[in-house]
Amino acid sequence: MSIHSVLSISPLDGRYASRVKALSGEVSEYGLIHYRVMVEIKWLIKLAEEPHFKEIPSFDEKAKQFLISLYENFSPEDAMAVKEIEKSTNHDVKAVEYWIKNQVKNHEALAASSEFTHFTCTSEDINNLSYGLMFKGTINDVVIPQLGDVIGSMREMAHEFASIPMLSRTHGQPATPTTLGKEIANVIYRLERQVRQLKNQEYLGKINGAVGNYNAHLVVYPEFNWPAFAEDFIENDLGLTFTPYSTQIECHDYIAEFAHTMSRINTILIDWSRDVWNYISHNFFRQRTIAGEVGSSTMPHKVNPIDFENAEGNFGIANALFSHFAEKLPISRMQRDLSDSTVLRSIGSAFGYTLIGFSSLLKGHGKLEVNAENLLADLNANVEVLGEAVQTLMRRDGIANPYEKLKEFTRGKRINLDEMRAFIDTLELAEAEKNALKALEPASYVGLAEQLAKAI
Repeated sequence: MSIHSVLSISPLDGRYASRVKALSGEVSEYGLIHYRVMVEIKWLIKLAEEPHFKEIPSFDEKAKQFLISLYENFSPEDAMAVKEIEKSTNHDVKAVEYWIKNQVKNHEALAASSEFTHFTCTSEDINNLSYGLMFKGTINDVVIPQLGDVIGSMREMAHEFASIPMLSRTHGQPATPTTLGKEIANVIYRLERQVRQLKNQEYLGKINGAVGNYNAHLVVYPEFNWPAFAEDFIENDLGLTFTPYSTQIECHDYIAEFAHTMSRINTILIDWSRDVWNYISHNFFRQRTIAGEVGSSTMPHKVNPIDFENAEGNFGIANALFSHFAEKLPISRMQRDLSDSTVLRSIGSAFGYTLIGFSSLLKGHGKLEVNAENLLADLNANVEVLGEAVQTLMRRDGIANPYEKLKEFTRGKRINLDEMRAFIDTLELAEAEKNALKALEPASYVGLAEQLAKAI
């Protein structure tokens, strides 16, 4: 552990730094600068390849590869060099332009084209595309795989615990039994829906000038189809989705979309974290002890559900940020104000706290052991939940007031199996039906729960 970890003002850069390493190449300052360099260079290459722009010299393959190497080999040290230029420019995107020009100034084939770096662009043309690439990379290459690990661990539990019966609780009260695996399957299904939405997420981009009208573009090349050229660049060279209408900024609606999706994912996992916390509290789950670990500074017996509490807390912080992004970023005064820029710089924190939550859940899942005996005892202590099955069969067979009769017999009471079976014997039902009902126990009254769990 370095001294930096205890001096950091954010747990993302200190206590939890190892858990968010996967984000450092994407949503860091280095990541943003790297994507800016990539967009600037790809735009320059695109311009040089267009025959209509006769004033822009074309590049041979060697020169083109040199340019490509600038972003493919871009390092944190290169990012620091850009930041050094920014001290003079006080403008982050202009610093990237100057850095690229410095790299090609001694390159014979490229020096003559250096002034076409950032040609026809406003800073937000570069920024919005850089952020689009950043978000696409972060979600597809980091978030979805790590969430997949969480879902995978839950799927293993759903299948392993598919047949383990447990009492449900609705409104906190004993209710129709289920299985532990089926309850986990419910969460998996919810998460997988959100993953599909993330996979289908569009990442929009624009490169249409100062206020979105290609104003300067038409002055220099009035006969050229700039919207088609911009669309081709954004869709085919960058792999983003072209948006034909914007002000100076891309409107950020898609950022709100994936922020909402991320918030739903985290909310589902908060729900799961709280349920597991309760299962541990009821001793339905035990937690494996780890040598040397302390649960309480004064109560040596304790094994606290800290991983699920940690997950809940970090998902909550992430959601506070994602909610702010979704509410704030689509709003911009007139053709633009700078408030979106400062907010976007914090979006990595939301992903960071989300990843901490993922890793906490994985750690917590690995400690869980089912206490099947306690689950069974809980079921056997609540025989009255079989009243649902009895009154439903009574309904089918036309017995009057079935619900009311079971309500009088069971509501607010504790009954045992012998009492339930004696009640069934008083009913005007065929003997075979009575026997089927009397064979029921809370642990066997689980419907299709086992099959549903195994099918997830």
